[in-house]
Amino acid sequence: MSNMQAQERSKMLGSMPMTQLVPKISVPIMISMLVQALYNVVDSIFVARFDARALTAVSLAMPVQMLMIAVCVGLATGINSLISRRLGEKRNDEARAAAWNGIFLELCGFLLFLIFGIFFTRPAFDALSNGLEAEVQEIIREYGYQYLGIVTTFSIGSFMAVVFERMMQSTGNTVLSMITQLSGAITNHILDPIMIFGLLGFPKLGAAGAAIATVIGQRVSMLVGFGINQKKNVELKLEMKEFALNTRSIRDILSVGLPSVVMQAISSVMNILLNMILIPYGSVAVNVLGVYFKLQSFVFMPVFGLSNGMVAIVGYNYGARLRARVYSAIRVALIYALVILGVGMLAFLVIPGALLSLFEQEGGDAALTAMGIPALRTISLCFLMAAVGITLSTVFQAVGKGSYSLIVSLCRQLLVLIPSAWLLSLIFGEVGAIWWSFVIAEGISMVISIALYRRVDRLLLKRLDT
Repeated sequence: MSNMQAQERSKMLGSMPMTQLVPKISVPIMISMLVQALYNVVDSIFVARFDARALTAVSLAMPVQMLMIAVCVGLATGINSLISRRLGEKRNDEARAAAWNGIFLELCGFLLFLIFGIFFTRPAFDALSNGLEAEVQEIIREYGYQYLGIVTTFSIGSFMAVVFERMMQSTGNTVLSMITQLSGAITNHILDPIMIFGLLGFPKLGAAGAAIATVIGQRVSMLVGFGINQKKNVELKLEMKEFALNTRSIRDILSVGLPSVVMQAISSVMNILLNMILIPYGSVAVNVLGVYFKLQSFVFMPVFGLSNGMVAIVGYNYGARLRARVYSAIRVALIYALVILGVGMLAFLVIPGALLSLFEQEGGDAALTAMGIPALRTISLCFLMAAVGITLSTVFQAVGKGSYSLIVSLCRQLLVLIPSAWLLSLIFGEVGAIWWSFVIAEGISMVISIALYRRVDRLLLKRLDT
């Protein structure tokens, strides 16, 4: 049965037309990641209805959550890339070794955040909230201690679930990966209102309730993912007797995974620095940035899901030296990304008020919506440029050039964005000017990603047939 499924997967990844293969592999991942985006969005919507100050706390905690996600997802990108390449090369034993060593690396990542949650939650959140208005700072910090401490200390579900999801994605079982993510997300959505507002006899826990619902959902996803992988993903079925630390597998995972970790961790640093620039404009400005990232995830998560599927497709065909299929995969994925982000841009331009109103506290003064409408309209102008940069960065990861993705991400989220935001704030002295920094950064990073892709094409892709 295992050999038959392996042959079917090889036939699918190596010969199915890309117009069929890309949606077959990527759409389930896109759906699951869209649902995954609801984790933080639903938390924020319910938390905002509970107390606007709790929304500020969750927004300020976001950089640490982003850093945690960067570690678990970045390592998983390296795992996915290595497994896909080894399967494309017909080296199934090494693919299973990559899976085991990937699990070991993810457990190491969890231990780091367990230590952080126990010992560093309070000083970290104090630093993140420094500069807020004195009259709200104390209650915001209390909410932040509760939320951040729980989501970091009990994060093992997040680290383990992503491994099993990527193992299934790398073998083309993206529907099973979708089921894994859906199980956790649905659990979280059901528990959120119950634990935040104290329904069905539960105590009213507020921000702490949102965090508890999140970690329970992550653990459900972990358990479902492990069970499905063991029963259905026969090529990567885990057996303890096969576990052995392998320096080559660890090195190969880290060669792609570490740049991906750093690339995604840049988002955390970017968020912290942008909050520092925005805090002088008040807590509403901080909330606008936080809500933007929540809403943006609905648009970008499907594109990242597309990218995850693309890693498996491009990685397999690159390993099998099928140049024409690599080019076809890139072309089809780019079209999908442009369509998705084009729709997102249209929504941000046309109905920003309706989107922002979801995060307003009932009976509030709608200050978030008033400041957020021009912010969403301005930032959305960069979405089509982002489609190009994300797609080409995925190609770099799939062919083992994760450092190129890191270069693009550094320019996009740190080296251009932050100086631009600071200068625009300094020159114009008003918050509306700051949002244009996103457009400037995305345009420059797109040019850099095209230049690096031309180098990859010349040195690697065009030589596949020789």
